[in-house]
Amino acid sequence: MRELALEHGVRLPDSLRSGATPDLRATDERGWFRFQRLYDVARAVVRTEADVRRLLREAAEDEAAEGSGWLEIQVDPTSYAPRLGGLTPTMELILDAARDASERTGVGVGVVVAANRTRHPLDARILARIAAQHAGAGVVGFGLSNDERRGRAEDFAPAFRIAARAGLIGVPHGGELAGPGSVAACLDALGAARIGHGVRSIEDPALVDRLAEAGTTLEVCPTSNLRLGVFDHPEQVPVAALRAAGVSVALGADDPLLFGSRLVEQYELARHDLGMSDAAIADLARGSVRGSMAPEPLRERLLTGIDAWLAADPADPADAADGGRDPARA
Repeated sequence: MRELALEHGVRLPDSLRSGATPDLRATDERGWFRFQRLYDVARAVVRTEADVRRLLREAAEDEAAEGSGWLEIQVDPTSYAPRLGGLTPTMELILDAARDASERTGVGVGVVVAANRTRHPLDARILARIAAQHAGAGVVGFGLSNDERRGRAEDFAPAFRIAARAGLIGVPHGGELAGPGSVAACLDALGAARIGHGVRSIEDPALVDRLAEAGTTLEVCPTSNLRLGVFDHPEQVPVAALRAAGVSVALGADDPLLFGSRLVEQYELARHDLGMSDAAIADLARGSVRGSMAPEPLRERLLTGIDAWLAADPADPADAADGGRDPARA
């Protein structure tokens, strides 16, 4: 980001220039605005085709280095489109860059096209049609991002229906900054198969039961919940409680740039702060695979790898060299 900012003459705020993790606690509107402003500034350094290709390549390289086999990356092409020839050319560039990154690294890459809650719902329909046109060619899902306290889920239902008819799964964000009603709206209005965050559902036992019965996966990023002030302490993040209730939970990194942590750190937090056992860690990894849109042969290979990790001897020298087994390499 800093290199591209220098190349394109983009002035970064001190909090991004320093390399330190910015204070993003967003329990009020000003806090969220601070997060969104930094996010928009970071996206503004992506100006050219070469930038997009570098971004996708380095994202896949980082995943490969940490042992991941599949990456689903969410993108709203709207902000890049004016510099890259329009929405459709931008989408095609992103997908081509994702394919190239996958070939270079061996990490499968699926793209989730995400609409913005704070924009007009008609914009979401346009994005849904573009996503639908590229279903089966790299686009695997359709999402809804930004502050869930703004923009009613119901207003975006037509866009999600367009995506669903093309075979794309609905993966909206909900239930982080807003309460369990936000999660219910994602289910009722958007037909969500997976929900980004969803941790506030723990406040409504009936909703938790519904998520478990439906097999809806929650993508939980404990670091995000802590950085944005949703919870004050790691042990308050309800990963264990949701799992105990039968809800499928998949750990995610959300925004590694601004939150200062990647997927491995989420597993480390689950291990050390939430006290999860090897079996629980392995089950979280399985939840990620089963909740993903990875191709079936890859899903089978990843699940087999998780089982092998769980069955491995923790005293094996290959594991001891790293100071213990690395759950993210499952």
